[in-house]
Amino acid sequence: MRPLQLDDDRALPADPATRGIARTLYRETRDLPLVCMHGHVDAAVLAQDIPFPDPASLFVVPDHYLLRMLVSQGAQLPDLGVPSAHGGPVETDPRTIWRRFCAGWHLFRGTPTRYWLEHELHEVFGVTTHPSAETADALYDHLAEQLAKPDFRPRALFERFNIEVLATTDSPLSTLPDHAVLREQGWGEKVVPTFRPDALLYLHRPGWAAGVDELAALSGIDTGSYDGFLAALRARRQVFVEAGAMATDHGHFGTDTTPLAPAEAARVYAAARAGSVDPAEAEAFSGHMLFEMARMSCEDGLVMQLHPGVLRNYDTDGHAQFGPDQGFDIPVAAEFTRGLRPLLEAFGRDPRFRLIVFTVDEMTYSRELAPLAGVYPAMRLGAPWWFLDTPDGMRRFREAITDTAGFYNTSGFVDDTRAFVSIPARHDLARRIDAGFLARLVAEHRLPMDEAVETAVDLAYRLPRESYARREG
Repeated sequence: MRPLQLDDDRALPADPATRGIARTLYRETRDLPLVCMHGHVDAAVLAQDIPFPDPASLFVVPDHYLLRMLVSQGAQLPDLGVPSAHGGPVETDPRTIWRRFCAGWHLFRGTPTRYWLEHELHEVFGVTTHPSAETADALYDHLAEQLAKPDFRPRALFERFNIEVLATTDSPLSTLPDHAVLREQGWGEKVVPTFRPDALLYLHRPGWAAGVDELAALSGIDTGSYDGFLAALRARRQVFVEAGAMATDHGHFGTDTTPLAPAEAARVYAAARAGSVDPAEAEAFSGHMLFEMARMSCEDGLVMQLHPGVLRNYDTDGHAQFGPDQGFDIPVAAEFTRGLRPLLEAFGRDPRFRLIVFTVDEMTYSRELAPLAGVYPAMRLGAPWWFLDTPDGMRRFREAITDTAGFYNTSGFVDDTRAFVSIPARHDLARRIDAGFLARLVAEHRLPMDEAVETAVDLAYRLPRESYARREG
């Protein structure tokens, strides 16, 4: 039975001299509030504030990082508690699911998933032994006992984690009932919605027509015409603003932002309403709508987030069987310089506009994104996201972009997770990595210590707050 102990210097530089500097820098940021502006925690978790049901439901079943590793080694999703959309046998005993996860613990060696899980287990739940087939039952009993305590309910953990603000991701067709509950109970500034209109901007997606009809019903604006569609989107954005939203979020596959002439956009929209839109025209319309979303951000002040370059639901059979987030998305090459040019030429210097760009194609960091952010004051580089929010990925990010974009053309760290209890682990890792990067600059006499301290604090706290502050529309 191997003890679970976390070294105080984990993820800091190995070189003793640089590590000493990094320790000092990390101490300055360790206890700062967490600003979580790009996440996918369900607002219902905090609105309802009911205890997490069991360790498997909390740690295993909803974690697609964890599931895909186990699947890569031959595990079946139903055996891990993920039901098929078409029915069929599925494991419902959480203890059995937990045992299967613990038996595969060795698979996560060297991964960020293991780093986060170790932090969660040890720092949040007081676990002192590593998961394994032998320790699974004892760990399950310990975690179940903790989860039954009031101190481990969602809102209590939110306060314990020192989260200052947490943004959720929400459909434009949501009436935001959980956010209304949170506002009534004094949590309206702590948990805010984010406007994610992707499903309405791709004309050829299944369910698009029904979604546009629902948009009309919610907004009270006829979406039979293109102008009505734009007006309805503006109306829904305003509902989100009134609910405390600070940002929009766009997960488009590509980066094209070429605007269409109004008459052409209206023609393509009408063709989609008639069910006869050409796929190439639909793709052009989605890029046009990114341009329109930027225009609307200038009007209402919502910060625009863009994270392209992911082939969603790559495993079509997995997606068909198990639904959203179970199709094992895969990164693809992304192109930003040409794609973003129309948007940046129109709005990149507009003081009302803020664009935060994320990528999982790190080859674009130094070639495209840093030079772009180093020119246009409206643009910031989002933190390493998804496949890149790893110790080495975050180091490579700083090394690739700092020469051209510096520190202050970035958003600082904002986690991207639906795993609520992993939030402090993710922020802690980012703060350690930034402390190490800054420590090297100090050790090489490229940055004085007082400026390194100021920069570390800015990256951890001030920059996320400033980057996501709603602009004056």
